[in-house]
Amino acid sequence: MIALLCSVQVEAELLLSKTTIAKSVIIGSKSIIHGTLAGHRILLCIAGMGKVNAAHATTLLLSQFNPHVLIVFGIGGAYPSSGAHVGDIAIANNEIAGDDGVMTTDGFRDAEYIGIPLIKTAKATMYTTYPAPEALVQRSLQALVSYDGLGAAQVHVGTFVTLSTCTGTTSQARSLENRYHGLCENMEGAAAAQVAELHNIPWLEVRGISNIVEDRNLDTWDIPSAANSVQKAVIRLLSVFE
Repeated sequence: MIALLCSVQVEAELLLSKTTIAKSVIIGSKSIIHGTLAGHRILLCIAGMGKVNAAHATTLLLSQFNPHVLIVFGIGGAYPSSGAHVGDIAIANNEIAGDDGVMTTDGFRDAEYIGIPLIKTAKATMYTTYPAPEALVQRSLQALVSYDGLGAAQVHVGTFVTLSTCTGTTSQARSLENRYHGLCENMEGAAAAQVAELHNIPWLEVRGISNIVEDRNLDTWDIPSAANSVQKAVIRLLSVFE
């Protein structure tokens, strides 16, 4: 069974139209759809925006249903120097909790500077960076770059940055890009990855690029196209997963 997690309805509409739905259950106010998609039994949860909603939904999915893998998907904003364009697909090889840390007189420092990890288990100690399973990332990359269903969209792999506050200025985008060398940013991924790591469940994050992170200008965004493209990518990944 594969768990699928996104934040808002537009990110799931194509998947819902192609899923054979068996039932929907509500746990802790979250609606979790059970069904079949691309030959796999799936769980689908539209969790709501932000880290708390993502962590809550991921905890429910993993603790109640024990899926084999978690796929986080949705839209994201690409950093100016990332090389990604609106409509492209991005795969995370690392997720960073980008605003977990401390602001000092020398600037922002992450949780490692504080000395308190966000994850400490028998197997791993992680401060703010969660590495995605390399084999899963590479298999997903190969599946998507060979798929003509994405049209002209390019596929990128890199670091995702999760923030509680969306970046709406070019200067802040440059600052975050310099700090993290990120590909794109979002508001949920690191929280879901952290919970998956705590449950020892493999995870993958895929996003469609809806905008470039710069001085906020919604006229340059394309949320519907990005959401549609990333859902096509998810269906492709499901079709090639064992």
